[in-house]
Amino acid sequence: MTSHGITVPFDDVPLAEHAAWFRLLAELGYTDVWTSETNGADAFTPLALAATVAPSLRLGTAIVPVYTRGPGLLAMQAASMAELAPGRFVLGIGSSSDVIVQRWNAVAFEEPYKRVRDMVRFLKMALAGDKVDGEFDTFTVSGFRLGRRVEQPPPIYVAALRPGMLRLAGRESDGVIINWLAAEDVPTVVAEVGPGHEVVARLFVCATEDAAKARAVGRMAIAAYLNVAVYAELHRWLGRQALLAPMWEAWRSGDRKAALEAIPDELVDALIIHGSAEQCRRHVQRYVDNGVTVPVLAVLPGSDDLRRAVEGLAPGS
Repeated sequence: MTSHGITVPFDDVPLAEHAAWFRLLAELGYTDVWTSETNGADAFTPLALAATVAPSLRLGTAIVPVYTRGPGLLAMQAASMAELAPGRFVLGIGSSSDVIVQRWNAVAFEEPYKRVRDMVRFLKMALAGDKVDGEFDTFTVSGFRLGRRVEQPPPIYVAALRPGMLRLAGRESDGVIINWLAAEDVPTVVAEVGPGHEVVARLFVCATEDAAKARAVGRMAIAAYLNVAVYAELHRWLGRQALLAPMWEAWRSGDRKAALEAIPDELVDALIIHGSAEQCRRHVQRYVDNGVTVPVLAVLPGSDDLRRAVEGLAPGS
C-alpha cells in the first residue's frame, strides 16, 4: 500500500491553528506529514504538535540539514521525537545547500557527501544508546551518550540528488528522499539507490485549473531552486543542460525577468503538478508507477484554495 504524505506547516496558516488541520489530514486518509527546514518553521516543532493531536499520522523530516546542528543536538532532537511518537517518526537528513548552510547559517558548506555519511553513522550509534567517542572525517565527538533511552530508534533517511549521494542512501540509510524531479526521472534516480528502500518524493502542486497562473507560480519556484548549485547539477546530470542554459545565463547576468521567461512550459509542466484535482492525482500516480513509494505533496501558494486542494488531492478522493 502506498503511503500518502503532505508537507507541513501550510503557508499562511499559523502554527497555533494547525491542530485542526492535522486531524483533518488523518480523516482524509493522508498517512504522513513531512516537514522541511529552510527559512520558515523548523523541522521538529510542527511534528511535535502533530504527534499529540493526530496519533495515526507518520511524521518525517524532509529534511534537516546536517550542518546547522551539532551531532549531539541533532541526536537529542531525533530522540525526543522518537519518544514522543514511538514507531511513527522518520528522521530525514541531508546536506541542504550552500545558500541555507553557508549564506544563512554561517557554516562552511564543505565535503557534503562525507558530512552526510558521518552524520548517518554517528546517529545510528547515538540513537542505539551507545557512547560515541571518536573521530569522523568531518567532525569529532568525544564521550557523547543520550541521557534518555530511545526504545524505538527512528529510521534514518537520506536526501539525495545525484549518484554519489543516492548510492550512499542505498548503502547506509533506511530510505531515500528525492526532490525536484519529473515523474520520468524517477527510474533513473531509483536505480542508483538500489532495491528494498522506501522512496520519499517531495512533489510540488499548484492546485488550480488556471494553467497560466500555475506556470507563473511554477517558474518562480523553479528559478528559486534550480539556480542553486546542487539542483543545477542535478538537472545537468538528468540531461537538461540545453533546456536550462538560457535561464542560468540570464540569472547569472542579474536579469531575473529574462530568467523567468526562459523557463519553458514543458519544464514547468514536468516539475510542477497542476490542473484539476483529478489531473493532479493522475500526475502523482505517474510518480508512484515509476518507483516512488511515498509521494509527499507540497501545496504551493498559488493554489486556488488550501482546504479544497487538500481535500481534492487526498488519497480517498
